[in-house]
Amino acid sequence: MTFYTVEDIVAKHPADGVAVRLIHGERMTVAFFTIAGGSGVPEHAHPHEQIGIVLKGAMQLSIAGEKQIVTAGGAYHIPSSAVHSGRCLQGPAEVIEMFAPVREDLK
Repeated sequence: MTFYTVEDIVAKHPADGVAVRLIHGERMTVAFFTIAGGSGVPEHAHPHEQIGIVLKGAMQLSIAGEKQIVTAGGAYHIPSSAVHSGRCLQGPAEVIEMFAPVREDLK
């Protein structure tokens, strides 16, 4: 498929208060997150490089031990295998993340 309406993509719920809609390409995955205030994704790591943009709300991110609050319009890069986590401070937050290579584990 080439064209999508994000709201029509069936959401997965990787954690309480976290909904994600995914589009998988040949070499990358794009994730559209909606995160309730106080909710987030616990500390984890994966071999995928990741870039994210906060569209709405505020997220407290921890990337390889460095913590920062990222608000709407802010972006971040998570290197491959870096330990990271995120928690919504002001929600609901909306975040877009891109992963390379494809997140086969999220299909």
